[in-house]
Amino acid sequence: MKISFYVLSESKAQDFLGFICQLTQTALNKSAQSLLILIEDETLLANLDTAFWAQDSTSFIPHQCLSDTDNKSTDDESNIATHKSLAPVLLGNHMPADFNGIVLNTTTRPVNDFMAATNNSKPSRVLELIRPDATSTQEGRNKYKAYQQLGYDLTHFKV
Repeated sequence: MKISFYVLSESKAQDFLGFICQLTQTALNKSAQSLLILIEDETLLANLDTAFWAQDSTSFIPHQCLSDTDNKSTDDESNIATHKSLAPVLLGNHMPADFNGIVLNTTTRPVNDFMAATNNSKPSRVLELIRPDATSTQEGRNKYKAYQQLGYDLTHFKV
């Protein structure tokens, strides 16, 4: 699995929603895979949901918010059928069963924590966002070490 860390400048961090929208649009343009944005902060989730709807008509980002009940089903066929009908961009605090697209992680935890809590999820790529504050930087370092120990292909970009 390829993991890319995006270390945000102060200006990008100040427009965090705008940066997520831009990165999401770029990922959609470059790949036919689904994109899951992992969010544990309910305020950020609501603001991002609103921001995606507020995009102009030529850059509207089709998305769907996952509810907590979406990952409770144990019927694999219904999970697979549900997954096929989901929007290209998913927003939620968990990973759907059998998810194999791109993950944009805004949480403090490594993606492997979310993979362990669901069935057969194997993301193809993970995008990690690191804000320019001490807490986010330390969390990013912890995630980097965890991914490095698992042997993932790691890259980082200063934006």
